[in-house]
Amino acid sequence: MDPTLIWVPATLIASGAQVARNAMQRRLTDTIGTVGATQVRFLFGLPFALIFLLAVLLLTGEALPRPQDGFAPFILLGALSQIAATGLMLAAMRVRSFAVVTALIKTEAVQIALFGFVVLGDRLSGLGVLGVLLATAGVVALSWAPKIVGEARSGGLAPVLLGIGSGALFALSAVGYRGGILHLDSGSFLIRATTTLAWGLGLQTILLCAGLLLFDRAALKASFVHWRASVSAGFVGALASQFWFIGFALTAAANVRTLALVEILIAQAVSRRLFDHAPSRRELAGMALVGIGVVALLAGAR
Repeated sequence: MDPTLIWVPATLIASGAQVARNAMQRRLTDTIGTVGATQVRFLFGLPFALIFLLAVLLLTGEALPRPQDGFAPFILLGALSQIAATGLMLAAMRVRSFAVVTALIKTEAVQIALFGFVVLGDRLSGLGVLGVLLATAGVVALSWAPKIVGEARSGGLAPVLLGIGSGALFALSAVGYRGGILHLDSGSFLIRATTTLAWGLGLQTILLCAGLLLFDRAALKASFVHWRASVSAGFVGALASQFWFIGFALTAAANVRTLALVEILIAQAVSRRLFDHAPSRRELAGMALVGIGVVALLAGAR
């Protein structure tokens, strides 16, 4: 495979792992609270990130890349934005359904394209921009069924703002981490992606553990009491992040996050296969938009 296209399978793997991790964290929210469930992916994910880094160093024989000027601000942006985004997402999921919040967060792809251009100068081709817009419109059409729209309206403005805010912060996080990867002095895409992941999770673990020790020791203790679920969420979270970062090392973050929208098509196919769900005309139109958008994105990706 052309190394520049490795971001495609990496994104697909990351997307699937992320769905599983979000579900795991949502379940933990009921037992250890929003803050406790937020820190699980970082505290329990860090050991796995360090294992990934050690494995890459041993397998490739590369030296650990050194941060350049600008690395620290980008890592800080990525780490803080991701913490806040995860907290907002879980808070929204406590008052609205998984489907509603996911639909709101899907605005992330458009926001990443904008932030990536402003902050990093990442330029998408005309086809790439068209792909982002079409795929996002398709996902919104697929996600916002009449029942879900009614649920979103009945919950008031707060859950909507939480979901959209979470998407914006996830977008800033992706741009921050791509900026960090680009500000390492040497190494292949794999070692730079894995090094950045270890730095990011390390910083997040320090910040969240310090905050919990000061303000919510019960939540931190609860995450260890429920260690099996916490370790599982941490591993799946680190795995998802590893492949996201590989994607960010190879192409613009907007390309990565837009391609990830194909998870919606997979979910629709599974629903039809297993539950004999016949898609409506709205759903068919949404799937067509996502498919055309992803094709346009891949055709215009650089």
